[in-house]
Amino acid sequence: MSLPYAEPYKIKMVEQIYRSTQKEREQWIEEANFNLFNLRSEQVFIDLLTDSGTGAMSDKQWSAMMLGDESYAGASSYFKLKKAIKNILGFEYFLPTHQGRAAENVLFSTIIKEGDIVPGNSHFDTTKGHIEFRKAKAVDCTINEAFDTTLDFPFKGNIDINKLEAVLKKYPKERIPLIIVTITNNSSGGQPVSMENLKQVKIIANQYGIPVFFDSARFAENAYFIKMREKAHEHKSIKEIVKEMYSYADGMTMSSKKDAIVNMGGFIAMRSEKLFRDASVFNIMFEGYITYGGMSGRDMNALAQGLDEGTEFEVLEAGIKQVEYLGNKLIECGIPIQFPIGGHAVFIDAKRFLPQINKEEFIAQTVAVELYIVGGIRGVEIGTILADRDPETRENRYPGLELVRLAIPRRTYTNSHMDYVAAVCKKIFDTRHEAKHGLRIVEEAPIMRHFTVKLEKIK
Repeated sequence: MSLPYAEPYKIKMVEQIYRSTQKEREQWIEEANFNLFNLRSEQVFIDLLTDSGTGAMSDKQWSAMMLGDESYAGASSYFKLKKAIKNILGFEYFLPTHQGRAAENVLFSTIIKEGDIVPGNSHFDTTKGHIEFRKAKAVDCTINEAFDTTLDFPFKGNIDINKLEAVLKKYPKERIPLIIVTITNNSSGGQPVSMENLKQVKIIANQYGIPVFFDSARFAENAYFIKMREKAHEHKSIKEIVKEMYSYADGMTMSSKKDAIVNMGGFIAMRSEKLFRDASVFNIMFEGYITYGGMSGRDMNALAQGLDEGTEFEVLEAGIKQVEYLGNKLIECGIPIQFPIGGHAVFIDAKRFLPQINKEEFIAQTVAVELYIVGGIRGVEIGTILADRDPETRENRYPGLELVRLAIPRRTYTNSHMDYVAAVCKKIFDTRHEAKHGLRIVEEAPIMRHFTVKLEKIK
């Protein structure tokens, strides 16, 4: 008889959370203009808004923080992080930043100009926002299989090589500063990119002389799926897989708050010394000196330790198993989700959850708000609100997927919490036919509106 799975850690400290009433939550979400970002943390019972910076750090990471060197220039913490990036990811040059979007800001300020084209696999919100802020265009080259949530395809994050080549043929090399591969692909449901696809992307990029950069927030999670789903790599360690993955990249941006399990931090890494020097100018302008870049020494120490721990199979398996646990619970309840289950989150297919709601009424946000009202669960919309308006026509963009992401912070909640989440989802799903209308926008920002948008219920 096989033994049940048990997490490879034990809990040393707990934090009290407030169990609110539905009446309280109805008042709070209305005061927040039906935007879950506007809620106070104490108004949330189970917070699945994001896994970014919300995981529980290890004892070794906390110990490393106590040894942080806070020198303004040349801190030992910088060199510890530099060594970890070189050993684990293989890049000679790097610049620390305070988080992932800061890394994008520095890199894109260096290489993207107005009128440029940036192909990739469903660029995430900040990536697309930084591209469009510079009056460039993000072109989605994700495979078609990603947009059928019922399809069991192991690597839905893959770039369609034919779509990519069509972009590279259509535009001159000078207008394509880079290709971005997001690993794993968040916008398509936390779906991984295969090693074979990474290799193919690099081959075609070399043919056209275009550099390839990985958006690497969940790179270790991606390596886990390569090990589990790509036969040629099943006997390799996560660190061996990671090394090969990055052999197909010229550089990377990193939000370290996910797979390195730190509360704050990010970086850019690259092979080109010239790019490093050019980007250093913007890093100093926007972030800080090149050996701290918006990060404290203690955070750099925690990040260096987190990169090492986060590329160990057991650490990855614990988080991904919990996501799988919740995903299977929802499937048992008949709730439509993106399949196969992603690595850091379960993604509810809102179009199939509430098919009677018009797309103009923000289906995924409607489901997410109801999850909060009924159960105090805070998820996030990955749909029309996040997709923003077309920068030229100013019309709403309606993406192929309308999802509610339930992102599970690592080592933070128990499976009892996941049982509760599943029960709340089922309660809403069982009464879904009662929903007649969704939401409408009252006020929005001109770019990346989802963070601050104000909404109201359509009566």
